[in-house]
Amino acid sequence: MYLPEGVPSDKVLKRISEDNEDTAVAKKLKTDDSIEDEKKYPKKKVVLLIAYSGKGYYGMQRNPGNSQFRTIEDDLVTALVKSGCIPQEHCDDMKKMSFQRCARTDKGVSAAGQVVSLKVRLVDDIIEKINQHLPLQIRVLGLKRVTQGFNSKNNCDARTYSYTLPTVAFASKDYDTEKAAAFRLSPETLENVNRLFALYKGTHNFHNFTSQKASCDPSARRYITQMSCGKPFICSDNEFVEITVRGQSFMMHQIRKMIGLVIAVVKGYATDNVMERSWGKEKVDVPKAPGLGLVLERVHFDRYNKRFGGDGLHEQLEWDKEEAAIQAFKEAHIYPTIVETECQEGSMISWMATLPIHDFKATATGSQGNEDQKLVYQIEYLF
Repeated sequence: MYLPEGVPSDKVLKRISEDNEDTAVAKKLKTDDSIEDEKKYPKKKVVLLIAYSGKGYYGMQRNPGNSQFRTIEDDLVTALVKSGCIPQEHCDDMKKMSFQRCARTDKGVSAAGQVVSLKVRLVDDIIEKINQHLPLQIRVLGLKRVTQGFNSKNNCDARTYSYTLPTVAFASKDYDTEKAAAFRLSPETLENVNRLFALYKGTHNFHNFTSQKASCDPSARRYITQMSCGKPFICSDNEFVEITVRGQSFMMHQIRKMIGLVIAVVKGYATDNVMERSWGKEKVDVPKAPGLGLVLERVHFDRYNKRFGGDGLHEQLEWDKEEAAIQAFKEAHIYPTIVETECQEGSMISWMATLPIHDFKATATGSQGNEDQKLVYQIEYLF
């Protein structure tokens, strides 16, 4: 060790010893505090029922290293730390808390029934304490204990989404969109819409309804159990409808493209047979509807409930008691955001203007002539 001239070695060694003792005491106190917290609030595996409005967020899943792209999980994890549910040192690596979300919702997409699983310290009044540190557009609505091996993604049997859109989306391609508020959906058109949505039921190869999936990829095959459009309703002087779709699981952008293709057919840009062609091996140009109206409504755990829901130790993962709170959140934060944003910004009408540049007859290799024009539309609209 190098010592400055004139400094006795015994004083330096004494100072080093004192510093080491202080560090050891601090570490011991920290360890003692952690042990005390663990004794008082041992970690337990739970699921949280979460509702959120996705406007202003870049989806559900965290993007480590990209703090400028705020996600729902960023705010959720911060609230979990501040409420004392998880240790600060684990917030950057939630795998240590066995964290898993049921669905990765895209940018701007909302949820009324998202479920995440993780280990938490069961502090007193846990839901209230977490919500104290969340913005009003994100709420924890319920909590249930689950088995140690539970994984919200892997144990989920099915997911139900809704998509709310103005009915002018189903108007003829020649309809004047300046009169969007005056449009009313006819019973015949609604019947045709539901006929087309019914074609999606069953198992199909949806490689054309997402990105970077080859037709031979087994994961592109998805099972749809329900898809239908409800009756029109008036809101802010505009007519809207809600589409409901349930399936085992969905790929990125799949639902938006399923809806986008049906809109293209109903409006007259494409014929019915484009849907069957889209499930074949050829690459088909499928338009992607805006993300604004998409909502994760509910996730289903039928197999888990059958196996563990009646064992006397665990609750069924059903949220009947929370239904009123779910509906209240939707009416306060989700529906107004969709309707007001659509009426003010016209995202559906802007997107409809891009439909003519899609070539629904040609395969990808035969539609390159439109690529430059399509790129211009994409830059202007920012899909």
